[in-house]
Amino acid sequence: MTDQSTGTDAEETPDTEARVTPGTEAAPDTEAEAAPGEPAEKVAGASAEKPSEAPAEEAALLRRRRLRRRRIRIALAVPLLLLVLPVLVGLTALRVNYLGDPADGTYTRGKDAIWLGHAWVDGRKKDADVTALAARLKDTGIRDLYVHSGPLEHDGTLPESSYPNARWFIAAVHREMPQIRVQAWLGDVLASESPHGMRLERPKTRAAVVRSTREILATGFDGVHFDLEPLHSGDRNYLTLLDALHRVTAAQDAPLSVAAHQIDPVPGFHSFWGTTTGHPKWWSQKFFGEVARRVDQIAVMSYDTIQPLESTFGGYVAQQTSLALEVAPPTTDLLMGLPFYHENRFGHWNHAETVPAGVRGVRLGLSRTDADRANFGVALYVDFAAEEADWTAYREGWVR
Repeated sequence: MTDQSTGTDAEETPDTEARVTPGTEAAPDTEAEAAPGEPAEKVAGASAEKPSEAPAEEAALLRRRRLRRRRIRIALAVPLLLLVLPVLVGLTALRVNYLGDPADGTYTRGKDAIWLGHAWVDGRKKDADVTALAARLKDTGIRDLYVHSGPLEHDGTLPESSYPNARWFIAAVHREMPQIRVQAWLGDVLASESPHGMRLERPKTRAAVVRSTREILATGFDGVHFDLEPLHSGDRNYLTLLDALHRVTAAQDAPLSVAAHQIDPVPGFHSFWGTTTGHPKWWSQKFFGEVARRVDQIAVMSYDTIQPLESTFGGYVAQQTSLALEVAPPTTDLLMGLPFYHENRFGHWNHAETVPAGVRGVRLGLSRTDADRANFGVALYVDFAAEEADWTAYREGWVR
């Protein structure tokens, strides 16, 4: 904060009027006095020219200052315009992408999922909670529950104490909702943008993750869902891990499921964003396809999109749905994430990322790309933050 003075010293004002002594008259000084040996005409001529030169110099100086200020304004405006213009063009394109009507029949295929919090396996939830959950999910399209059962340790291990009530929850779900699968949701922070976290480049760490998967499947889970972040596009160590995990899950007839980053809205955008922010966030469409071919189910985290309006969020989800459908094999379950939570922060604006806009975006993308895709659904994030309006929008917009 800049301090400002509260007062200034008074300036003395020179007396500009000549004081005339009584009885005398002041003669006007109309002519300069000639120096000895200098013609009076020359001195008079010089004094006559000075008043005309001064205004001309001041006018030229003023013009130069105005020109300099104009150049500074232009220099500042050009980069700002170069930054704002692509954003405006992109937002306009997304709003246009939100126009139109979804095709008939683009509703649930009965292969939706929901992420559940850790309370379901750590002892906080009881039989009455499972009964209430069963009532909530009745006549919806939800088939999979991703129940948080980790996190994994940075070395890939998973203490059994992380999920003490898992057997009870699995048995209760199978009793109350026999058509629904319970998957262990496992995740960890990767050391891809900081020195702390899991390091997938270490073979011992990947081997430990595989062992942890065997152990948790032995508990009775129907499948395993992995969410490792931040996972940079093109990570070959991650693909190697998926190959090893899929051999384990396939041998037990259990689905291997992963949460996936969003796809580049324009080619190479993850590289640009990574260079400017240090956090690539997006995956290339090619890498997304490589991941999708290695798993049985892939759920796009199509929220936290930075979009400022419902229309641009819906248009963005429509685009993400189309991009994912283009490269995901038809044999892999493709799920698009919907925001069942309410936050206001950079990257996620509650007034923009709504369930109705997300559902409409999903249906538009499905309609335009592969309206008859059977292995397709939505994934709801997350149960403990959901409001009644979210469930209503999901039912009315997607379940029907």
